[in-house]
Amino acid sequence: MLDQNFLHPIQFKASESLSLPVKQTAIPIHHYLRQPQRLVKAIADPKLMEPLSDHEFRLKMRSLNFMDLYHFQPTVILGVWSDSKGTVFLRSQDCDIRGIDYINDRFSLTLKGKLCPQEKEGKTYLQGQANLKVEVDLPPPLRLTPEPLLKVTGNSLLRGVLSRIKQRLLNQLLRDYHYWVDSQSQSTEVSRFGDPCPES
Repeated sequence: MLDQNFLHPIQFKASESLSLPVKQTAIPIHHYLRQPQRLVKAIADPKLMEPLSDHEFRLKMRSLNFMDLYHFQPTVILGVWSDSKGTVFLRSQDCDIRGIDYINDRFSLTLKGKLCPQEKEGKTYLQGQANLKVEVDLPPPLRLTPEPLLKVTGNSLLRGVLSRIKQRLLNQLLRDYHYWVDSQSQSTEVSRFGDPCPES
């Protein structure tokens, strides 16, 4: 958490939006989105994610490089849940910076995201919005750097984080959704007709 006595705070912000057409299947996508843990697995590298419960996850972000001076790896606790309509909400619960104690003691990260299915002209789309904000007390070596340069660099860094999440979601989410639909269909067939006879 931020030390209330710091003297050189600076804030960085970034946002990203998404509109993704969804191919119709036997099971509407809002049923899939009611399982938010699948969404987290689709957008995060499994090697960097640790489930804490059905609705909380510890996510190690990839190492970040700020101004070629500081290399650090944020670890974020994410709360993820969905409502009956399949709208998924994501909120950061806590954040820890590995590698630089000074920044860790004077750093806060807020991530808010929302993903929901919407019908437009008979077609289904996933509409998403994510906002990322970081507030940090500048380490002494950066306090003489012009603030506009710091903000351009910091905002660009955050946009890169959200862009990577968006690209992974675009590449993985619908693939996992169709895999899930296929697995549900296969399970239904087995339950209707019973397990196939074992080979003699």
